Amino acid sequence: MRLRTLTRDRVRELDRRAVKEFGLPGIVLMENAGRGVVDTLCQLGIDGRVAICCGPGNNGGDGFVMARHLDLRGYNVEVFVWGWQEARATRGQGPGGDAAVNLAVLQNAKIPLQFELAAESLADRLRGAAWIVDALLGTGSRGEPRPPLDAVIAAINASGVAVLAVDLPSGLDCDTGAAANPTIRAAHTCTLVAAKPGFYVQGANTYTGDVHVCDIGAPGVLTQEILGNAQGTGESA
Repeated sequence: MRLRTLTRDRVRELDRRAVKEFGLPGIVLMENAGRGVVDTLCQLGIDGRVAICCGPGNNGGDGFVMARHLDLRGYNVEVFVWGWQEARATRGQGPGGDAAVNLAVLQNAKIPLQFELAAESLADRLRGAAWIVDALLGTGSRGEPRPPLDAVIAAINASGVAVLAVDLPSGLDCDTGAAANPTIRAAHTCTLVAAKPGFYVQGANTYTGDVHVCDIGAPGVLTQEILGNAQGTGESA
């Protein structure tokens, strides 16, 4: 059965309006997203270590929230982060905003973190994990993943460990379904608010695996309005 879908522009609209019109802080939306994905992962079953691979944006922030909740529930979790060195070099500081807040919480909580790990070393660290969480690239990403994330994605795919993607598999265009080289091949995708149109392009299911929809706590009146608007423009089925 095809689920209702939202394009990247509609997702941005929902986030913006939830904050501006309804006064719901973005960090609350991130908290709800990360915790919802953890709930799904726990339902799928966790028998061992969870390796969470995070990029520098809000998708990575969702991964940071996940790490905190998994740790709270007693699971063995390790977090790998990429993109912060580049941000420091170009802007003089790491990425800010809600993701930075949640990363600082992880650091204060002494949850194991590794920054900018080379892909060759990542392959060794992933060995024996029960799950890998892909929180590298979100719906705003288009085109080919840039180094080092291209090599990171390749290492994750080569690991043989089951992957759960947050919102969408990194490298997959959420609107067109075009798969970059490389693109994460997930066993499960926990997509936020609604599925993405690209999930229903022929062959995209080889990257998404089973799709689960997780809410982010946005007001129901707003969510239903945007879903209805998307359906009216042919974006949703």
